[in-house]
Amino acid sequence: MISFEFQTPCDFVLKLKHKQWLKAIIRNEGKEPGDIHYLFCDDEYLLKHNLQFLNHETLTDIITFDEDLEDLVAGEIMISVDRIGENAQKFQVTFEDELHRVMAHGVLHLCGYKDKNDEDAKTMRAKEQEALVLYESYRNL
Repeated sequence: MISFEFQTPCDFVLKLKHKQWLKAIIRNEGKEPGDIHYLFCDDEYLLKHNLQFLNHETLTDIITFDEDLEDLVAGEIMISVDRIGENAQKFQVTFEDELHRVMAHGVLHLCGYKDKNDEDAKTMRAKEQEALVLYESYRNL
């Protein structure tokens, strides 16, 4: 089951189509969706968790906690709504497009993709783009 929780007030609405899209990304990777919890929060909340769990004192748009259940994709994904807004402006894309990219990025991490080196980051960007193209088939649901 995919669930969405909001730690901070948000102007966007996530619907069943978003859950269906995320499940499709996972199935396209030859895996099955398990329990995935998205928590949308502010910078302060995510920074606190970044320090506590990863010992990183930096702002980030996403932290992913993988439950590592082989072919069953499960875990928690924390997303900073503040970072989504700033990155959307920086990359000159809509808030919605940046939100979708980061949501896909998190689920791709749970599928096993990394982005710590240049080669892995390139693969991750290609997978994100595939996911955004896939979202177009869910946009009007």
